[in-house]
Amino acid sequence: MSAGHDHAHGGAGADRRRLLIVLALTVSVLVLQLVGALVSGSLALAADSAHAATDAAGLVIALLAATLALRPATARRTWGYRRAEVLGATLQAAVLLAVGSWICIEAVGRLFEPTEVASTSVLVFGAFGLAANIIGILVLTRGGAREGSVNMRAALLEVVNDALGSVAVLVSAAVIALTGWQQADAIASLVIVALIVPRTLKLLRETVSVLLESAPPGLDLDAVRTHLLAQPRVLAVHDLHASQITTGLPVLTAHVVVEDSCFYDGHAPQVLDRLQACLAEHFDISVEHSTFQLEAATHADHELVAHD
Repeated sequence: MSAGHDHAHGGAGADRRRLLIVLALTVSVLVLQLVGALVSGSLALAADSAHAATDAAGLVIALLAATLALRPATARRTWGYRRAEVLGATLQAAVLLAVGSWICIEAVGRLFEPTEVASTSVLVFGAFGLAANIIGILVLTRGGAREGSVNMRAALLEVVNDALGSVAVLVSAAVIALTGWQQADAIASLVIVALIVPRTLKLLRETVSVLLESAPPGLDLDAVRTHLLAQPRVLAVHDLHASQITTGLPVLTAHVVVEDSCFYDGHAPQVLDRLQACLAEHFDISVEHSTFQLEAATHADHELVAHD
């Protein structure tokens, strides 16, 4: 016995518009910083342009995911393309890790063999990049990306990281201009790596957890079982499973053994209502996303497998 309803994706359209704006800004940053890297010889600026290129690719993935999320569910794809955003964010994270590794290798090499950098050019191009990043952050945060889907948070993460990378570029250029210490450029590149990797690993853990259908963060299935068993006429709970279709969309299924009389005196619908209300009240799992199979106590007599 279950409850099933169609799901609206109104927020995905707004996400798509914001992603388009930020993508345009990111491509502008990419072009400016690439030109600046060629003019100035700065590895930090080249690293930041590579990061911007990764951001642009990631935003294209995020934009594609947001577009796919607008497609309705079908008989074949019963959740539509809601998980596309998780796949997109996972790919973003993997590419970011690859770029971070490349920057790290190049930066270590320049620590021992520094290349002369035109600091003035770096300051100019770095300032343009930072300004564009700040605008992108404002666009995404105004749309609630910090509390939104993993797809939007992945996009915000990339833009914030790129903004911090631009700050590192500006600081390194200032140090070179004031002291002539060329290794500052390599150190700024390593700072960019330090900004990329930890947050990327966190994002990767989150998305892989969804893909592995782990229980939603903060959901204690032992506590869920205890609450369900406390409902009137419930005798046992088995085959209890919880996962996420995508961020913010938890689902739970369970087989619930109830008194045999529930199937004769009409109490079964009331038991189902109480079970779903319990989940909605205590665990924030909506009625549409909880599915219960009610079983009579005698049903276990002819089942072939043991239950948890």
